[in-house]
Amino acid sequence: MPNTPPPATLALPRSRTPSPPAKAVGHAVTELLRAWSAGDAEASDSLVRLVYEELRRQARRTLRREGEGHTLQPTALVHEAWLRLGGQHKAQWESRTQFFALAARMMRRVLVDHARTRRALKRGGAVHVTVGVGSADHLAEAAEDTSLDAVDVIALDDALGRLAAIDPQKARLVDLRYFAGLSIPEAATALGVSPATIGREWAIARMWLRRDLEA
Repeated sequence: MPNTPPPATLALPRSRTPSPPAKAVGHAVTELLRAWSAGDAEASDSLVRLVYEELRRQARRTLRREGEGHTLQPTALVHEAWLRLGGQHKAQWESRTQFFALAARMMRRVLVDHARTRRALKRGGAVHVTVGVGSADHLAEAAEDTSLDAVDVIALDDALGRLAAIDPQKARLVDLRYFAGLSIPEAATALGVSPATIGREWAIARMWLRRDLEA
């Protein structure tokens, strides 16, 4: 595979234009991802114009329940995650959903690293960086299970590592739902299973994480 230039800087869109149909955008994003993976340097700039606002929304969802004193802002989170996406040039891009799921994973890594750094600077003091569960619809779905509505991101990351060791798909599902804010149908598409299966797996994953975090 050709050497793929990393997205060294994130050039912000300068103007807002009417959004094209979602299906057309999804197709365009997928084609640009494949072009970027093949070594097309210009594809990165074109990709930013299509995905930046959605990445910002994703970052705001992730930081919605940020802890008191937390200084990382949505724009900074997007930029740091974008730089880390530059190391994913070997990915086999299949869809827009796949891209945003991976972006969410990068945001989680940024949040965890940021929280660990702040904790180290405080010499081991407790630094709680909390994250939201997703959109309002997702919060309504999870109303009966509020223990995952706001948790220490480091504790959650550690718990996800333990979950991934025994059930990688459930850990990935938590990434998709908790950090990417994907709906049940979107997560089902990303994982290649039925929405009914995702619903059951999500309920089991939440139960497992609640027990692990409360242990």
